[in-house]
This record gives sequence, structure tokens and C-alpha cells, in this order.
Amino acid sequence: MDDMDHMEHRVDLDHRILSAFHARGTDPRVAGAARALSRVGEHGALWVAAGLAGAAVDGARRGAWLRGTALTAGAHVVSMGVKRVVRRPRPTHVRPRVRTAGRHSFPSSHATSAAAAAVAYGTLGAYVVPPLAAAMCLSRLIVGVHYPSDVAAGAALGALTALLGARWMSRGADD
Repeated sequence: MDDMDHMEHRVDLDHRILSAFHARGTDPRVAGAARALSRVGEHGALWVAAGLAGAAVDGARRGAWLRGTALTAGAHVVSMGVKRVVRRPRPTHVRPRVRTAGRHSFPSSHATSAAAAAVAYGTLGAYVVPPLAAAMCLSRLIVGVHYPSDVAAGAALGALTALLGARWMSRGADD
């Protein structure tokens, strides 16, 4: 398989996987949940709110929660910058179930902030965050606004950002 065939195969696979997940949105309950996740995840709002709530209720580790929140928001900002450079158009072979803030697809900023929060807040014992973050990532496929590779790249970017900031986040965890 030459390079061009390999690229076409990856694009076809991205389209087929997206189509399969998007088809799950024909169930109104699934579509409604995916749309709700899209709304609360816009600009990382859910994850920033979760981090601030963690800081408010866990006074012993307030600083760690605030640094984790900063890492999560920072990852989101980085993903938006990457998106402006790459400028990959959103999928057109499925009908989107939500409106989007922008027209570029790579990487998924929802997935970036979700994965950053999963790693950062997960280390603080917020074990509900990783499965909710995974649901957020899948919701982007169900609503039809990202290719699977957009979501995977966003999740990798978010997780990497949080992992790189882990030492800073845990610094002074007593504060």
C-alpha cells in the first residue's frame, strides 16, 4: 500500500467510524445526552466549574485544584491555537446535531479539556471525571461535529498537558 492509498484508507476509516457513532444519535435519549454534554463542555466550562468546585470544597488541596483548573483551561487554549493553524474543516458527510463555535475540527477542544480534567482531577480523587470525560469525547462523534482522529488528538493533547503539569499541580498540595 503506497502513501496515498494509506491516507485514503485512514480518511475512509475516520468517516466510517464517525458515521457509526453518529447513527447512535437516532435514539433521542442518546442525542439529548450528547447535545447536553456539548453545551456544558463549550469552552471547557464544565471542567473549569468542576475544578473551582473542587477548590471550594477541598480546602486542604485548594492550590492543587486551582493549578489543575489552570492546566485544564490552558490545554483548551492550546487546542484552539492548534485548530487555527491546522484549519481542518468539520465533517460534512453527516448532519450535525449541534451548532459549533467555530468551523475547524482538529483537534477537538471539548476532548482536549475533558482529557486534561480527567488526568488532573483524577489525580485528586475525582474518579467520576474520567468516565464523564470519555462520554464527552464520544458525544462529539454522536453529534457529528468531529472525526474520531480529531477527538483522539484532542484527548492526547489534553492528557499530555495535564501530565506535563502534574509536578506543578501537586507542588504545595498542602496549600
